[in-house]
Amino acid sequence: MKKCTAVLLALALALAPFAPAFAADAKTLDAAVADAAAYMLKTVKAPAVDSVGGEWAIIGLARSGHTVPDSYYEAYRKTVEAYVAECGGVLHEKKYTEYSRVILALTAAGYDPRAVAGYDLTVALGDFERTIWQGINGPIWALIALDSGDYPIPRNADAKTRATRELYIEEILRRQISDGGWNLTAGADGEIRAGEKSDPDLTGMALQALAKYQDRPAVKAATEKALAYLSALQDDAGGYYSWGYVNSESAVQVLVALCELGIPADDPRFVKNGHSLVDNILGFQLADGSFLHTADGSGNSQMSTEQAFYGLVAAQRAAAGKNSLYRMSDATKRGAPAPATEADGLPGRNEAVKLVPVTAAGKTFEDIQGRADREAIEALAARGIVNGSTAGGFVPDAPMSRAEFSAIVVRGLGLQTVARGGAYPFGDVKQGDWYFHYVHTADFYGIAGGVGNDSFNPSGTITRQEAAVMTARAAALAGLDTELDAAAIRDTLAQFGDYRSVADWAQAALAFCYAEGILDASVLDIEPREAVTRAEIAGMVYSMLTSADLI
Repeated sequence: MKKCTAVLLALALALAPFAPAFAADAKTLDAAVADAAAYMLKTVKAPAVDSVGGEWAIIGLARSGHTVPDSYYEAYRKTVEAYVAECGGVLHEKKYTEYSRVILALTAAGYDPRAVAGYDLTVALGDFERTIWQGINGPIWALIALDSGDYPIPRNADAKTRATRELYIEEILRRQISDGGWNLTAGADGEIRAGEKSDPDLTGMALQALAKYQDRPAVKAATEKALAYLSALQDDAGGYYSWGYVNSESAVQVLVALCELGIPADDPRFVKNGHSLVDNILGFQLADGSFLHTADGSGNSQMSTEQAFYGLVAAQRAAAGKNSLYRMSDATKRGAPAPATEADGLPGRNEAVKLVPVTAAGKTFEDIQGRADREAIEALAARGIVNGSTAGGFVPDAPMSRAEFSAIVVRGLGLQTVARGGAYPFGDVKQGDWYFHYVHTADFYGIAGGVGNDSFNPSGTITRQEAAVMTARAAALAGLDTELDAAAIRDTLAQFGDYRSVADWAQAALAFCYAEGILDASVLDIEPREAVTRAEIAGMVYSMLTSADLI
């Protein structure tokens, strides 16, 4: 029966369209998903920690809304717990997509991947170098997994390079090929060679990872180029030829990408000869609910079934106006959340320094959309460390006063404002000024000093070298080692054309900020006496707090 079906399907592929245009209406799609879900429950009775018969089956079922007993997901959770405990929390030494896959499945099933047999599975993805070791799959799936539950990237103490979402996005963009897509190996050695050909599967996956970042011009441009490539590559049956044959999985990855991007499956760019991606995938489904890998029936039908299943689930969710497949904030919660980590910070920090919790998740400003420093500004705003300007928005390119900077640093370190006995040292900082306690607290902890003549100059614009000195002092208070020897200071600053214009009192602080990545060392000049912008200040404070393990 299977062989006959495969032969008929192959003939249909070769000689004629699968079905009339847009045959896959909501009723047809729902029936196909229900049949696939029933097949999945029948064949994957005990999901394992595995790419087949494991996580993808869990993801498809959990996101489909199909009726599944809680005991099914609980059994999987226990299997994961036992597996993680047995391997001591190390799922794989090199393939970090193992972590991403399990994170996705646990999140879809409603469990917190940060509390598994005493291990936080997201920690591995905090190591940038190890995550990208296996190729483009690493950053793609790390980003998808972390974004599925809006998980913060944790500090990985063993990481040579601490991962950030920005680094993962940049790595994916860096490896885009000139034809518009991605493949598994291009750019692995840092170079994209002429004549490289993209793969529709990897291109679809890359777009899935970039979907949440379309407000960034570079991401948007890369996305449009990739969509043009995928549209041109699609065949007359609405599918894709990849790895030597027409297969269902390639169409699935492109379909999921469209759904993550909010692009309808019947977008004219992705309908060929009357056939959409959904039509194409349905053409691979057998009577028992499973899916073929290729038109001639070859390949692993369990793997192709799991992928086709979650691909159609993505289309079904999009048609119903639900969260996309990988935006899992709507997942039914099961199990206990991960324990809070409010005591984070470096061991050597001053005991007055405290981690500042998120109090306004999702806080943003209209005038920072599409900026590279958006992540830093939003992270600080979510914790009440920075606020908008009285002029409206964040006004990222405006200068900042010395008083404003003092307030940001005091709030960023979680310091309680202090009341001092006797006379206050600055005559131009008076009771009733909104910044009174912030300025005097910054002075009390040695972060900010006066400008002479018992003055602080609170409304004065802060310069880059002043900001560096105050940031370095705050960093030391937070437990960072800010001491550099004379040779290191000289070598760090000498790379800039105007290094001789740096004041003596600011040299060590500026060198520390450049060495620590608090300031951008790729610029040509320091411009130490120039006013720093509100956005630059946010970036400096965010980087300092990140290095101090306080974000």
